[in-house]
Amino acid sequence: MSDYSVSVKRSAAKTLKKLPMPYRKRLKAAIDALAEEPRPHGHKVLDTGKQTYRIRIGPYRLVYQIQDARLTILVVKIADRKEVYQRLNELLRRIDPPSEPDAAP
Repeated sequence: MSDYSVSVKRSAAKTLKKLPMPYRKRLKAAIDALAEEPRPHGHKVLDTGKQTYRIRIGPYRLVYQIQDARLTILVVKIADRKEVYQRLNELLRRIDPPSEPDAAP
């Protein structure tokens, strides 16, 4: 299985910097591990059409989108579980479905 490239949205990176150090380390490790296994044990599907998933790290949730055709993972949101579920519908509306890679002529 090929490794995926992982990118983090600016807003998620800002949130990560503000978290307490023990959780920050655990979240960074989880983000790095997504490159090897984009659907780790315990992941939950949030939206199949937009290929959006979440994983739980203590009281925090990491919401990400997988683009299998491009071997890319985009971390969309990092938030406390209370906040992420209150705003989940709004978040999913704003996420675009993954696009297909450009076809070669």
